[in-house]
Amino acid sequence: MIQDVIDPAIREEYLSDLSNTPFYKLTIDEICGKQLLDIPHFGMLLISFILNVAVAWAIIHFFYYKKSHRKDYYFTFMLFSVTVFLLLYMLQGLSMNVGFALGLFAVFGMIRYRTESLHIRDMTYLFIIIGLSAVNGLSTFVPFVSVIVANLLFLFFVFLLESNRFLRQNSTKIVLYEKIKLIKPDKYRELLADVSERTGLDVIKIEVGHIDFLRDVAFLKVHYVASSEEINTIDQITKFS
Repeated sequence: MIQDVIDPAIREEYLSDLSNTPFYKLTIDEICGKQLLDIPHFGMLLISFILNVAVAWAIIHFFYYKKSHRKDYYFTFMLFSVTVFLLLYMLQGLSMNVGFALGLFAVFGMIRYRTESLHIRDMTYLFIIIGLSAVNGLSTFVPFVSVIVANLLFLFFVFLLESNRFLRQNSTKIVLYEKIKLIKPDKYRELLADVSERTGLDVIKIEVGHIDFLRDVAFLKVHYVASSEEINTIDQITKFS
């Protein structure tokens, strides 16, 4: 059927040229119709990949993991970085909306992580890693100096905001408090002193939440200066699940 459609003269000319070329001299391009290796493109891929992995690793290892010590998220963030970068880098030549590609990861993230209560800090770092990888993966036609500057800006602002010199590390705890007489506004200083003494924390502020007069208890949100840079992931837990 195909031979009937092709012009016989063109077919004979092509077969004649192909038969006169030894098989061992045929290139991969001619056999598969696909370029085997593009040195400039391959070199750019390696350089961009190394830069992306190095910056992502620095953010995760020196800023996120230093305080949270969550190896599961360390693993997740690194693989997110590699996957997003390679996907967007390899799909640049296709007529695909970049928003669609990023949407795939957003949907995956919501499906996977919606079953677990994530700290806002974890979600922030996940977004940073995806954004960093997207910037590096789509930067083929951007001057490399600009790409390096963008990566350094990521590092600088993460360092700045994680530094205690810029933002003091304050934490909160939810406390079920039984001395309900001290929750009155005129008893605030006594309440502050009592909670500080009983918890041993450097309490700076207390907010009164739900009050149960039947049991004479109230929920307090205690703001205190953290004695360690580590993130306490169970501060907001009020009961066992």
